[in-house]
Amino acid sequence: MNTILSTIYKDYPVKPYISPNRDMEAWLLNPKPVPKRNMELLENNLLAGDIILLWRINFGTFTTETWFPKYFEYTYGIDAPIEKLVEKGYAIIETAFYSLDHLNATMKKNILKKKGVTGVSKMKASDLNQALHDHFSEEELTNCFSIRGYKLTPKGKQALKDHQAIIERHPKKNL
Repeated sequence: MNTILSTIYKDYPVKPYISPNRDMEAWLLNPKPVPKRNMELLENNLLAGDIILLWRINFGTFTTETWFPKYFEYTYGIDAPIEKLVEKGYAIIETAFYSLDHLNATMKKNILKKKGVTGVSKMKASDLNQALHDHFSEEELTNCFSIRGYKLTPKGKQALKDHQAIIERHPKKNL
């Protein structure tokens, strides 16, 4: 198996990630290798897949609980290394208060009720965040839910700007 993969990817500057859970026998029946251009290192040891991951983060909907599409492995040859992008300063994990957008109104109401806040059931969605700010410190709120959003840093935004061609060739869903 490794010999076949070595042959397929022999001229690649970086070898693509292949999940240990991939059904290699099925894949080898009709192999579609990761495009070589997606495995060429950009500055700061980034790959095209890293740029696509930054692009996804920039939408503001990417969280610590987001499922990673298989195209990161099959098209970009990466294991969606979001931690690496955080470590290198391209993205940050948002605080609990900044991550409130990822909770629905029911979840926010439950957090407030557990704290003993009254009148929660009559609150509008816009009032819930203010109530959370009024009754919780960042430290207290951190312990109430685990989901966190990711946000690009200026360095991450610059990497996106510098590599628009990668984003432009990425397939987009029809709107």
